[in-house]
Amino acid sequence: MIYRVLFLIVFWVTVVLTATGCAAPSAGISRVGFAIQVGAFSEVKNAERLSNKLQQKGIEAFYFKKDNGVYAVRFGDFESKEKARKAAQRLVADRMIGSYFIAPPQKIAVKKSSEPAWEKAPEPSLKKLSPVVPKKKVEQPGGEAGPTSGGKGHGDMGVIAARTAERFVGIPYRWGGDTVVDGMDCSGFVRAVYNLCGVNIPRTSREQFRVGENVGKTDLQDGDLVFFGASGDEINHVGIYVGNGRFVHAPRRGDDIKVSTLDENYFAKKFIGAKRYF
Repeated sequence: MIYRVLFLIVFWVTVVLTATGCAAPSAGISRVGFAIQVGAFSEVKNAERLSNKLQQKGIEAFYFKKDNGVYAVRFGDFESKEKARKAAQRLVADRMIGSYFIAPPQKIAVKKSSEPAWEKAPEPSLKKLSPVVPKKKVEQPGGEAGPTSGGKGHGDMGVIAARTAERFVGIPYRWGGDTVVDGMDCSGFVRAVYNLCGVNIPRTSREQFRVGENVGKTDLQDGDLVFFGASGDEINHVGIYVGNGRFVHAPRRGDDIKVSTLDENYFAKKFIGAKRYF
C-alpha cells in the first residue's frame, strides 16, 4: 500500500513536470512532442468532464472538435512514443482514462527570431473552414487545398492555425475547469490551438506577448496572435487572427468561442500588438 502511494506521488509529479505540454514561461516557444489523445465524444460536456478530471490531477488537458464532429481530449508533451505510451497505461491502470491514441509530433520549426526557418508541416486532424474572402489557395498535405491571406515566410502553418481556431467557434469553454484563475481562458484557448499545430507557447497572454516576432497591425496574417489591454505590461486578452480583420477568441469564462473584429470599439481601443510564432 505504501509502495503504491509513493508510486502515484512520483508519477503525478512526473506528469505535471514533463507531460503537461506546458513549457516554463522562460522557455518561450518550443515544439510539442508526443501527446496522448483520448475519447470520441458526441457531447462536448463529456469531453469537458474528462478534461476537468485530468486537470484536477495536475495534467494540463484540453478538448477539441475533430473533423468528423466528435470531441477528443489531448494532453502531454513526451520526448518519445514509448514514454507517452507508458504514461497512458498508468492512467488506464488508475482508471483515469480508457482507450487512447498517441499523437506524433508535428514536423515544424518554430520562429525564435526575425530570421525565418521553416519546415512544411502536416495538417492537424481538424477540418479547415474558409474565411469570408479567400485570396488564394495553398496546397495542403493529402491533396487538399486551404485558403490563406498570403504572405512570405509565414508558411502554411499560419493558415492551419487559423482554420484550426475556426473549428472551435461556437464551443462553450472553461479552460482548466475550476482550477484556473479568471483570465486564463483566452490564453488557454490559443495555447490549445497552437498545441494542435505542434507548437508550445507560454501559458498566460502576458507571457505570450513577450515571445515571438512583432507584427504590425497592417501586416497581420492568418495564425498571428492579437493582444489587448492597457499596455504591453498589462495584457488581459488574446485571440487568433483569421483574416479580413477578424480574430477568434474566448471572450469570458464559460462563454462560447467566437469571432470578433479588430475594428469593434472595445478591441480597437485596447489593441496593443500582435505576435507571430511560425
